[in-house]
Order: sequence, then C-alpha cells, then structure tokens
Amino acid sequence: MKKAFAALFLASFAAGLAAQELTVRPEGSGPIFKFPTREVFAERTNPSSGNMGILARGNNPTYQGGPVILAAHVVLIFWGPTFQNPSSPDFAYAQAIQAFRNQYGTNSEYNVITQYYQIVGGSHQLIQLSNLAAGSADMFDTSTPPTNVSDAAVQGEVAKYLTTHTFDASAVYEVVIPSTSYSSDQGSDSCGGPNLAYCAYHSSYSSGSSNVIYAIEPYPSCSGCQWPGWTAAQNEDHFVCHETREAVTDPLGTGWWNTRTGEELDDQCAWSPNPFLSGGFGYQDEWSNALSRCVQTR
Repeated sequence: MKKAFAALFLASFAAGLAAQELTVRPEGSGPIFKFPTREVFAERTNPSSGNMGILARGNNPTYQGGPVILAAHVVLIFWGPTFQNPSSPDFAYAQAIQAFRNQYGTNSEYNVITQYYQIVGGSHQLIQLSNLAAGSADMFDTSTPPTNVSDAAVQGEVAKYLTTHTFDASAVYEVVIPSTSYSSDQGSDSCGGPNLAYCAYHSSYSSGSSNVIYAIEPYPSCSGCQWPGWTAAQNEDHFVCHETREAVTDPLGTGWWNTRTGEELDDQCAWSPNPFLSGGFGYQDEWSNALSRCVQTR
C-alpha cells in the first residue's frame, strides 16, 4: 500500500471506530477487515458503550472509487494433514466447505451483491453471478500449520500455492486451518487464541504488479463464532459467506464500505439479523443499498 493512500484511507474513518475493524498493514499489504465475534459485535453495536455502529445501520455504504471483483472465483487452501485423512472429521468438513463454495456464487444469497459496481472510464460495471469453483484447483497442503497462524504465515501459504498454480486476479484465496491452530493479528486472535476478537478476515498483498486477495478461515471452535445448533461446517460456511462477499465488494479497501463506521457490507448485518440455514448451508444477511436494510436474498 502506498503511504499516501494509507494516510487518506485512515483519515476517512471516524476516530476510534475503524480501529476495532481495521489494521493497516506494512508497505505492500492492504488493510485487514475482521469479522467480529458475537461478543465484539454486541459491544460495538451497543449505544451505551459510546459506539455508533447501531446508529449507522440505516446508512448505506458508499463506493470509494476502487475495484471490485466482477466475476469472482474462490480457491480453498486446506492447510493441515487431517483435511485429507478419511478417518478424521476434518475430511468431511473440508468436503462440506467445498460443496458450499461450489453453489454459492450462482445462488440468491450471493445475488444480493450484484447491485454493487466499479466505475471504469465513466462506465458502471456490475458484479456478476459466477461459478466460484471455476478458478484453479483447490490445494490440500498436508504440512502441519503452526498453532499460531500469523498474517505473514497466511500470506506465505497463499504464496506457496501460487508457486505451482497460475495467479488469478479474480480469485479470493481462502486458507482454511484446523481446530489445532488459530489465526492472530497484532494482539487479537480467532477461536483458540488467548485474545479472542474475530472469527475470520480478508485482506490483500501486492506481488509484483498484482494484487493478491486472500482470507483466513479459522475453525469455529468457540461460542463467539458459532450459531446455536449449527454444525462446524455450517458455521464455517457463514465465515466463507461473509468473507467472500466482502472480498468481492471491497478487495483492496477502496470499494464499498460505510465511511461513518468503517464497516463493510456484511459487517452491517453480522450476527443481526440471526444467521440462517438454506439448503443445509450456513449464511448471514447482506446489506442492500437498494432497500437500505439487511436482506437474505435478491
């Protein structure tokens, strides 16, 4: 990220609000947008806490002038030996996540974001429904990830994938880790870590002239990242649902977000209304600018 851009990006947020959602990366990396746990979301949207999140729920996110992903792909990178071990529950878990991804980009839940666009040469280009599985093949990396998977480690795992696969500018590279590991970033962690604050996140980094869009999808092993009665795979679907749509509508932090709160489209509907099941898969509502509210489908 260019220093001038980083300064402009930060200046557009209300003081003290964006810090809960966004961490600015070193030169060459984009901002991290974190999916808050249920507890963090409840605190953030509680007017008595002094936060403005709930007060801005009726405010539509606005376009910041940068790119979106018009016809996206999602590449799943399963990091850990258990994902390829038929005797492990992680084997079926991985297959269930792939099944969710395979149908997601052409369904009515994903269709909500086809109202959003990028402007190129004065022309409005709308996000399209797309076969998210139509990109390069998923990877099952049977090496054992560290217990604490830092953001640098996530980027390294994506870079490892790209040593054997052609880069796809329309792809979101999503790293899935087992319950024996957790994600961390500058003092905050996902399920399993000592400083629980988020469930998943998406970000980007530059490689030569390319912007690599990626996400970390930790295992939903804590109540803050679970919905009652759901399976682990359904809770992970919820993460993939959230991070994929946000990475598509705001891949570099210059797409669609609420300048009053720093929230992206899925953040405005995270945990409220209640997440829901459709076809056996886990979803959450998405913000619709057309209706100025959270909706399940379009």
